[in-house]
Amino acid sequence: MDGLILYIKESYNELINKVTWPSWSDLISNSTIVIIASIIITLLVFIMDIASSNFLDVIYPATAEG
Repeated sequence: MDGLILYIKESYNELINKVTWPSWSDLISNSTIVIIASIIITLLVFIMDIASSNFLDVIYPATAEG
């Protein structure tokens, strides 16, 4: 139990005295970059999915049943 209490005290001390927290403007700037990068990567994956689907449709055409 003493080990858990020591861990909590040291964690709190590290969060208060050693961690460097970003400023609000840095936080907004970095969040914007992450959102834009996520959108770009999502669009690239979507385009690759559509392209591979079309390519596979050419190779393996759907057969009409009935």
